[in-house]
Amino acid sequence: MEKVRVRFAPSPTGPLHLGGVRTALYDYLFAKNQGGEFVLRIEDTDTARYVEGAEEYIEEALEWCGIIPDESPKKGGKFAPYRQSERRDIYDRYTEQILTTDYAYIAFDTPEELDAVRAEFEAKGDVFSYDNKTRNQLRNSIALSQEEVQKLLDEKTPYVVRFKMPIDRTLNLEDIIRGHSSVNTNTLDDKVLVKNDGMPTYHFANIIDDHEMEISHVIRGEEWLPSLGLHTLLYEAMGWEAPQFAHLSLILKPDVSTLINKDNIDSITKSFTEEFVAKNNEFSFEESAALIKSFFSEVKSPRFKSMLGENEKDNLLTASVKQFLKKGLSGKLSKRDGDKFGFPVFPLNFTDPKTGNVSKGYRESGYLPDAFINMVSLLGWSPADDKEVLSLDEMAKEFDLNKVHKAGARFSKEKSEWFNHQYIQLKSDEELLQILKSSDLNLNIEDEKLLKIISLMKERATFPKDIYENGKFFFEAPASYDEKASKKAWNDETSAVLGEFAETLGTIDYTSETLKQAIHDFAENKGLGMGKVMMPLRLALVGELKGPDVPDIMELIGKEESISRINNAINNFK
Repeated sequence: MEKVRVRFAPSPTGPLHLGGVRTALYDYLFAKNQGGEFVLRIEDTDTARYVEGAEEYIEEALEWCGIIPDESPKKGGKFAPYRQSERRDIYDRYTEQILTTDYAYIAFDTPEELDAVRAEFEAKGDVFSYDNKTRNQLRNSIALSQEEVQKLLDEKTPYVVRFKMPIDRTLNLEDIIRGHSSVNTNTLDDKVLVKNDGMPTYHFANIIDDHEMEISHVIRGEEWLPSLGLHTLLYEAMGWEAPQFAHLSLILKPDVSTLINKDNIDSITKSFTEEFVAKNNEFSFEESAALIKSFFSEVKSPRFKSMLGENEKDNLLTASVKQFLKKGLSGKLSKRDGDKFGFPVFPLNFTDPKTGNVSKGYRESGYLPDAFINMVSLLGWSPADDKEVLSLDEMAKEFDLNKVHKAGARFSKEKSEWFNHQYIQLKSDEELLQILKSSDLNLNIEDEKLLKIISLMKERATFPKDIYENGKFFFEAPASYDEKASKKAWNDETSAVLGEFAETLGTIDYTSETLKQAIHDFAENKGLGMGKVMMPLRLALVGELKGPDVPDIMELIGKEESISRINNAINNFK
């Protein structure tokens, strides 16, 4: 395995999660850094959990992110097919091979029989495991005679193939990110390798495919770390050289104190309460919601975490809510977290084919793909000099698996928005023009004016739509005037002052520079401070005391519209 070959092997059981995108990205960056190849393989043997459209979603999401595989079901390649469901003949061949070794056996136990054995163990206070301590008493080819086994096979009795875990061996395991570890085989059970429908489980299929596709490095999430011992032994059983392994840490839930504010506390409380009451239906929704909101009201307080601690005086509801919140506010980032707190955890919108529910995606939320992928890249890896804004090519040049962090990476909604803001600033006005024109915003304005608006507004924008939302006054006259701003900017003399100024606009060349000079000259001639003219003028044009320079606004909306807005404001404040 001299050439680096890596694979991303998702199951089409739903949309691609943020953690899956990161795994695919690190695979891609490592391959490009090493001059290797990146393979997309679809592991679709779990037919019970298969979701219609999920494979297409995965491919579209990776393409939007710029993570383009060298080989895939769509693209093909020399190791096709790249869907496990199309590789049955390959698995059958290797199933026959492993059954000729001392590393596997067939088991005829029915689910009902195993449930009965499990119940016997539980009655004694023990936990049942199909392993070297129990396999000799169960219905399998180890415990049964050859004649009994053959009879069951002749009768077409359903069976599975199990791995025969060696007894009392210490396995020395190596991981690029986590270093050395060891495990005793007595702590591992005899996993099913082939199901009774003849299809392999993940454990067997993925090592066959990795061997067949000449995968040199397996980069995957830490949830697969407990399977490393089994997978190492499977390579040994088949007589194959194992790839190098690298297990990525979890992406953790965001700090809740950065997410809750007075505008969303009620909706977040409702979401948490609905989940709490569904699990603890002995408590009323109203009481639970009041208590949960009381905790969230203190979420920015330094004593918030201590409030969730145990207390002997807690009643049953309080104790239950504390336990629920402690669990719900820590650990791995999940889809539900996005739903609760109002941020996406998937790259693209995903519509559940069964329920019709739509999970929001980063693309549809206004994130740029290069900003999104930059944010994801730093959830567990740090480039040299702690640089933060990097292109995909720059990431690939710097990426090093040895610099991937062991500790979990905490997701931050604020940071994801910060990245998008940075990339908005890096886009040319022309690029943003095309993005806005392809959006669902109804921008009934010529390109030349829109380019000028973009130039004035993009510095304040986090998302492309902010250029329109924050600059709505360019497109339509204000329908109302901010109360606080009105008290600050308008007094009894203001209407007369602005009315007189409006009369001067009919005779001047209407450009930003001449307007700036005209405002200055008018204020000076009237003996007024610039604020006495500029503030009410801004209020009349915008409806608030915000926005770019007033002369720039006036030039873009034009003379007739400027005068109309000034007169509307005068009439309003009469």
